[in-house]
Amino acid sequence: MLRDQSVGPTISKLYEINWLLITFIYLLGMIGVAMIYAATDGVWSHGAVQHLIRMAFSGGLLVFVAMIDVKVWYNLSYLVYLFALILLFFVDIFGITVNGSQRWLDLGFMRLQPSEFMKLALVLAMARYYHDLPAWRVSKFTGVLGAILIIALPVQFILRQPDLGTTLLVAATGLVVVFLAGINWRVIAIAIGSAIVFVPLFIKFGLKEYQRSRILTFLDPSRDPTGASYHITQSKIALGSGGVSGKGFMNGTQRQLEWVPENRTDFIFTVIGEEFGLVGGFITMSIYAALIGLCIWLALQCKNMFSQLLILGLTTTFALYVFINLGMVMGLLPVVGVPLPLISYGGTVILTVMTSFGLIMACHLHRNSELPRGGGR
Repeated sequence: MLRDQSVGPTISKLYEINWLLITFIYLLGMIGVAMIYAATDGVWSHGAVQHLIRMAFSGGLLVFVAMIDVKVWYNLSYLVYLFALILLFFVDIFGITVNGSQRWLDLGFMRLQPSEFMKLALVLAMARYYHDLPAWRVSKFTGVLGAILIIALPVQFILRQPDLGTTLLVAATGLVVVFLAGINWRVIAIAIGSAIVFVPLFIKFGLKEYQRSRILTFLDPSRDPTGASYHITQSKIALGSGGVSGKGFMNGTQRQLEWVPENRTDFIFTVIGEEFGLVGGFITMSIYAALIGLCIWLALQCKNMFSQLLILGLTTTFALYVFINLGMVMGLLPVVGVPLPLISYGGTVILTVMTSFGLIMACHLHRNSELPRGGGR
């Protein structure tokens, strides 16, 4: 009898897991396995089997994270943020350089990319910050300054690596959480005015030459068809060649001739578009849209601000992954090196994304938890 009572709460929480969310996640994961298999000419050991193993392992991680009471994540939020910040500092000193970017820590058995971990650590810290902050201070100078510092510290480390795509994603996620926290529209107007003034200056003096070149290529894709414009040009050709229904699985000629670089990672959507056409691309985007919409619905069920902001912030990060990657592949955004979540090959990204969904599930499973709140609310 005592044994039944001890395992009862855990078992009941397992029954409450939103299996529709899990279904959408693994649909995308299996699409990733199939597309990586196609992108590597049907060689399982070149990424497809690794992706499958990572999806299976990270599924257990998702459930483990989800079972932990949201109060624990609330208490750990600043520690997780500080740990991620320390890892970014270590990258700056000890990180290994690949293709001109110093983004990874070599742990011997694996390479860790701390900037991916920071994407969820930042949201945890921001959710805790605004949950504790009295409502009357949200739009005050001190309230805004605290949020800016939380965002700016990791941003400056990531920009130094350099990793413009992740920098923009982390900064945008943080700013969305600031907006969701209820900041005054007057402050938003001031921020927009400041951005109009400082963004051009940042592009001219804050970016490296190749990063500016990518922006110029986005504005004029024909300026350097064999150099900076090559990725976008070949990506568009591959997507267009698929037509409405595609050429069929493993029949993509652009893929077979390796015209599109990085087609198992950042440009994997070109494989979907070429082999399954507009129909395949639309189905994939529809699954993403359904998953994002479901997460927003889960946020609305939560009773405390920390859980609401945590779900919405992590969902924003995921949505930005998708939006930036698809925009980049279609030539609607500059090429900035952002993977397509759950589909692109990459270990750290999968672990980060699945942990994020574990946190989302934890908030939903413990949606009625009472957390301490700042005064004046």
